[in-house]
Amino acid sequence: MTTVETETGTTVGIREVAEHSGLSVDALRWYEREGLLPRAPRGPDGRRRYPERLVGFVRLVVALRRTGMPVADVRDFVALADDGAATHGRRMALLERQRQSILRQQAQLADDLAAVDHKIGHYHELIAAGLDCEGLPVTPEVAAAQRLTTVRTERNAS
Repeated sequence: MTTVETETGTTVGIREVAEHSGLSVDALRWYEREGLLPRAPRGPDGRRRYPERLVGFVRLVVALRRTGMPVADVRDFVALADDGAATHGRRMALLERQRQSILRQQAQLADDLAAVDHKIGHYHELIAAGLDCEGLPVTPEVAAAQRLTTVRTERNAS
């Protein structure tokens, strides 16, 4: 890790930020160009140097995008952050809206997972009973193939 001590604290280079954030170096540069991240200060060599606080902000922006926050809202959030403490309330409102969106997504995903689990259980029952989807008996060859697939699936799950 290329860590540099400065008068204002420790900074890291763009590659380290990319590794910690899950974004590529090119994506970090794009985020900055598009106003989705504040501009990183430059070191004496002209390269971006990310203070710890900015690395944390990058992680937040990545989380916001990963959870579906629209680019325009992220851009607004970054612009508000540039305006300082006077915008805490508006930033908090944006985050609270996103939090509600995440909770809705979680609820939807829980429902979707329940549907998938139900279907998996249904297939387990059919295989155990030696039946096809219409409830008719399967041939011995199909039953053997089903058991083999079930064993492989259970092995992969553990």
